[in-house]
Amino acid sequence: MIKVMIVEDDPMVTEFNKHYLSQIEGFKLVSTASTGDAALELLQTMEVDLILLDIYMPAINGLQLLDRIRKSDHAADVIVITAASDMSSIKMALRLGAVDYLIKPFEFHRFQAALSTYREDVKLMGTQQALSQADLDSLLFRHAEKPPASAVLPKGVARTTMQLVWDRALTMKGREFSTEELAAEVGISRVSMRKYLQFMNEIGVLDVEIEYGSVGRPVYKHRLAPGKENVIQFYL
Repeated sequence: MIKVMIVEDDPMVTEFNKHYLSQIEGFKLVSTASTGDAALELLQTMEVDLILLDIYMPAINGLQLLDRIRKSDHAADVIVITAASDMSSIKMALRLGAVDYLIKPFEFHRFQAALSTYREDVKLMGTQQALSQADLDSLLFRHAEKPPASAVLPKGVARTTMQLVWDRALTMKGREFSTEELAAEVGISRVSMRKYLQFMNEIGVLDVEIEYGSVGRPVYKHRLAPGKENVIQFYL
């Protein structure tokens, strides 16, 4: 069982997190703390594998607490659960080693995805003495490249057609292509193709540039984003 501590100053949020946690197999709540000081004291006396950590707390905030934990000998992992959505807080939490970051309010499925992913990571790391490159890539990209658990194909974008669009786009890897060119390759209308290319741009697998000629409408030139090919696989 993965031993969990909840560090949260709002009693209602603590109860929500406890309720969510109780619905996921493999985890056991061992303690709660409403301040950073209380959390540090508890960490000195008990074994904790995972901390669900808020940022906005009195005295020692969550980021300061995370920094102190990292500078100590305690090896607890941390999932940040907070209303702090500013980029500086997110960057600092990730820089200090948070394994995930949930922004309040969130749905149960996002919480479940974070805990389930962590549980699988612990299982993988705990049962093998060494990892293959494929296993390591899966472990790393699960955090760095996987879209949010709530990510789904938008309305008007079909999975089977998305696969066809992606397969044809791969043949153009390393060069630019237009909406019209890819639409002709796949055999769908230019209007339909725009939806697929816009979605691919939104999830970061496609870069787009606009070329303005002397006459006529602007031409959108697309190019596959380097190193992002694995992202699309979560949607196919």
